[in-house]
Order: sequence, then C-alpha cells, then structure tokens
Amino acid sequence: MFRSLRGYNYRVFAAGALVSNVGTWMQRTAQDWLVLTELTANDAVALGTVVALQFAPLLVLLPLTGLVADRFDQRKILMTTQAAMGALGLILGIMTVTGVVELWHVYLFAALLGCVAAFDAPARQSFVVQLVGVPNLSNAVALNSASFSAARMVGPAIAGLLTAAVGAGWVFLINAVTFAAVLVALGCLRRHELRPLPRAERRPGDLVGGFRYIARRPDIILILVMVSIVGTFGLNFGIYIATMARIEFGEGAAIFGVLSSMLAVGSVAGALLSAKRERPRLRFLLASSAIFGAGCALAAILPTIWAFAAALVVVGVAAQTFMTTANGLVQLTTDPQLRGRVMAIYMAIFMGGTPIGAPIVGWVANEFGPRWSVGVGAAAGIAAAAVGLLWLVRHRNLRMSRAGRRLILTHDGALAMRPDEGKRGC
Repeated sequence: MFRSLRGYNYRVFAAGALVSNVGTWMQRTAQDWLVLTELTANDAVALGTVVALQFAPLLVLLPLTGLVADRFDQRKILMTTQAAMGALGLILGIMTVTGVVELWHVYLFAALLGCVAAFDAPARQSFVVQLVGVPNLSNAVALNSASFSAARMVGPAIAGLLTAAVGAGWVFLINAVTFAAVLVALGCLRRHELRPLPRAERRPGDLVGGFRYIARRPDIILILVMVSIVGTFGLNFGIYIATMARIEFGEGAAIFGVLSSMLAVGSVAGALLSAKRERPRLRFLLASSAIFGAGCALAAILPTIWAFAAALVVVGVAAQTFMTTANGLVQLTTDPQLRGRVMAIYMAIFMGGTPIGAPIVGWVANEFGPRWSVGVGAAAGIAAAAVGLLWLVRHRNLRMSRAGRRLILTHDGALAMRPDEGKRGC
C-alpha cells in the first residue's frame, strides 16, 4: 500500500505536500464560512460564485498550461506556483484580519488563485512520475489522494475551531505559512534520483496536441465524459456541507468543520484502498460512481445531522475511489511527451466544470433547500455510471457472468489495455 514511500524523493515531497494540503483545506473552509455568514446573509449563490471563479481559469488557460508542463522543468514550475499561492493567501489574510475585506475582494483572490492553480495542477500531476517511475505511478497517485484527503480530515476541523475562536483571517495567514513546507521539500529533492521524461519538441499545433491525441483515444474520452458529469454537478462539497450545516441543521462553524472532516475520513479510506490495488480498473470507476450517487441520495434524506455525517463517510470513499481511478487510468495510458497536456485537459474537465455546476447547485440550495442540492450530486453519480455502462454495452460488447457468488463483467478490448490484448475482465 505504501511502496512509493520507499523512495527518498517521494517521501520528502509527500511530507511537504501534506502540510500544505492541511493549510489549503483550512483556507477553503474558512473562506466558505466567511462568504456564507459574514460577507452575505447565507447566500449559497455567492458561495458558488467564489468556487466558480477559483476553477474557471482551468478552462480559460487550458491550452497553455498543459504545454508549459510538457515543455519546462516541472519542479521549477511548482516552486513558482506554490510561492505565488502562498503570497495570495498572505495578502487575503492581512485584508481579512484588518477588517477591510469585501465580497468582491474574495471574488478577485479566488480568480487569481485559480490562474496560478491552472499552471500548478498539470505540472504537479506530471511530476509524480519523475519521483517514483511508471511502475509505482498508480500507487503514488493514490497516496497523493490519501494525503489530500487526510488534510481534508484535519484541516476543516482546525479551521472550524479557529474561525469560531479568532476569525477567518488568521486561518488564511496560517495557510500562507504552510506553503513554505512544499518549497523546502522541492528544494531538498535529490535531483540525480529524479526520473526525467523527454520534453515535448516544438512543433506546429503544440497547443492543441493534447486534444488531437484524446480524439484518437475513445477510452480516455469515456473517462473524461464521466469525470465531467461528476466533477460539474457532484463534487460541490463546500456548498452541500455548508448549506446543510447552516441552513438545514442551524449549526455553526465548528460543526461545519467536523462535517467536512467526516467526508475526509471516507476519502482517506478510499484513497488507501486504491493504493493497495495493483492498478486502476474500469469496474472501480463504474462502481464508485454508482455508490457515490447512492450515498448522496441517502445523505439528502437522512433526518439528523449525525446520520448525515455518517453518510458523508460513504460519499467520501466513493468519490475518492472514482477520482483516483480516473486519474490513474488516464496517466498510465498516455504518451509521456503528451502527459502534461492530457492531464491539463483532464484537470480542466474535472475541476473546470465547477464554474458551471457550483452556481447551479447554489441556486438549487437557495430555491428548493440544501437537501435538493445534495440530490443533484446523487443524480450526477448515477448518470455517470449509466454512461459508462451504456458505452461498454454499445462499443465493447459488455457481458455479465457469475463465478460462484461473484458477478464478473467482461468486454472486448478492456480500457487501459492495448486492443490486441483481447478479452479481459474489466
């Protein structure tokens, strides 16, 4: 399960990332609560707008960010982006502590942070293979997800307590300091142990090279369609949890942080289970999407806050399994010279759909109540699983059989495999 941690470089990088991820989740939680309760009167649309502005640059800057990740030193890119994100957190923290922050300031900083993150995401995703090599890439991706989810478990709880005690501004300042951990880790890497990949050559049409490559890969297109559905309408946890805690159950910042941590408990479990598997498989993608939808449906109808919290654990396991499996399938089957551009498209679809989905989910919460907004997530999970099954039936001759008590799905030319590898279980 933890085989990637045997390497020095990955251990150092993972340690720095864990500290920074805790700070990131602290800021996200405090920012959501600041917008919902201090800068507006429980306006879920404003909260959705902040989320949208933070992720919109992933779409706008898409052709450029992937090419930068493929052509330049990914370690230097990460040092630049991490320093910039730390500076933005510091400035927003100072403005909040001094009492001058307004809603439009949060909108502006969300957009600026999104621009920096748009360059950070594909470089970070592609850099992992330099730390561990291709054989351990799937394991490292899963452990990265476990680290991110562990930070989600700790960060929101700390942020909820600190926000209630001293205010959101101090949480932003703490987050700014945590970026130093990543910068130190990147500086301490043993460069001679990195596994550099061939950089993309300058060719006409470089900016759209990733799109052309994906157009020839129907298996990746299927994954991207499923990811777009779940990412756009399903993974709006900040809105779901904040509105359920504040509006449906009438609780404060501390309980909001606890609920976010309950979701993270499931996410950590899902990531570690993914790390234990030898490689990602399509069946995990389909099953986790369906379970995510069912878990959201259950969370939407449960009557008490602690029952809702328990359902969030199930949702967290399914969501993390879905995300880790999709990421691993795309990375492991992509040409190394195009990985940055393909991962930029993947991240743009995965996170860039939020500018569309978050305001819609916020509007549903305002107009029909928070429970209906969680229902939107349930519909997204079920719809993505249905798309995957339909594609396999029509294009890969999906069949079901039994081996004892096990239900086995088989199809012609399994995803993430070469077409000449023939019939395999999915």
